[in-house]
Amino acid sequence: MKKRILHVVSNVAHYADPSEPTGLWLSELTHAYDVFAAKGCEQSFVSPKGGASPLEPRALKWPLLDASAKAWLADKVRMALLSSTARPEEIDPAAYQAIYFTGGHAVMWDFPGSEGLQMITRAVYERGGIVSSVCHGYCGLLNTRLSDGALLVAGKRITGFSWREEVLAGVAKKMPYNAEAEMKKRGARYEKAFLPFVSYAVTDGRLVTGQNPWSAKVTANRVAALL
Repeated sequence: MKKRILHVVSNVAHYADPSEPTGLWLSELTHAYDVFAAKGCEQSFVSPKGGASPLEPRALKWPLLDASAKAWLADKVRMALLSSTARPEEIDPAAYQAIYFTGGHAVMWDFPGSEGLQMITRAVYERGGIVSSVCHGYCGLLNTRLSDGALLVAGKRITGFSWREEVLAGVAKKMPYNAEAEMKKRGARYEKAFLPFVSYAVTDGRLVTGQNPWSAKVTANRVAALL
């Protein structure tokens, strides 16, 4: 039986200021999608509200736009997947062996408060599945509680886009909160690479997380290995 993976993407198209666009960081999706496709996995998409997932404009410019992301942009079938994502209530968690939260600053607004995504994540994890994220995608794990009421991330080793990287990227003042600090407040054992903007991933049992856009491939490979 083929393994099935559920990708989580954002519906948010801008920062707090509507004139400043943001969205899905495309390569964080495509790098993982390519890894899972090579392993023969079936892949589906969900977002907090369903429907379209906007793309982060900065990720579509050289040198951040690589061959993987370019191939996706040129593929009408794959682009259509991002224009008609499922709503959480349309997803049967029992059908998936792993969930993968993509990033982009957009997710900071709509991932943490989505009870539908929390339900799916809890169900996948408690059925023995893998929960994973890359970059800002870990914001989708901030408020997920297990059936016993404990936070999923409490006591777990985890990584994600660091506050230092926010500052160096020049966007710290636009952030609605400090994701790294919020993770630590929830009892997560946050880790990061010694240097910013380098590939780094952490595995803690069936929780796999990557620090930044350059970590998507290694994160996906770790998920694939666990599958």
